[in-house]
Amino acid sequence: MTTVAVVYHSGYGHTAEQAKAVARGVSKVSEVKAVLLNIDEAQQDWTTLAQADAIIFGSPTYMGSVSGPFKTFMDASSNAWYARDWKNKIAAGFTTSASQSGDKLNTLIQLAIFAAQHGMIWVGMDLLPGNNNSQGSVNDLNRLGSFLGAMAQANADQGADIAPIPSDLLTAEHLGERVARITQQFSHSTTA
Repeated sequence: MTTVAVVYHSGYGHTAEQAKAVARGVSKVSEVKAVLLNIDEAQQDWTTLAQADAIIFGSPTYMGSVSGPFKTFMDASSNAWYARDWKNKIAAGFTTSASQSGDKLNTLIQLAIFAAQHGMIWVGMDLLPGNNNSQGSVNDLNRLGSFLGAMAQANADQGADIAPIPSDLLTAEHLGERVARITQQFSHSTTA
């Protein structure tokens, strides 16, 4: 059984909804199990991360960067970094902010560099940008046009029961499924 861990921080619940969507996508793939861990749970269970075949990182974008709690998790991973516990694992990332841009790209870059420091193999999005022509709409997958990871936008005055919108959650689900399939392929090719 292939295992994909989804590690996230969520300040107001929006990124948690995105994380659940990523995990749903992972679970769509036969013989792949999603393990959903908020950062507090992850920091109590480094063994699960060491045993996972892939780790998908998720953080809200606060002030153009990962959240403070997620950065604390990153810094706390130094023992795993030193031991190379995550070397050659598949990695990916997702983020949410209230603004359409919100400098989410910087958060995804930060996550990708973090994964690279751990010796991981980054998987981006394979979807073309949506909502970028007169025939498009906010209902398009990848409506925010990200290639590095899944982005979502959640209005600051709406709770996690309403935002992010369904297309952003389906984009996150797509990323989870993509990572699960690639991890499964990678796992089979390295054991064959």
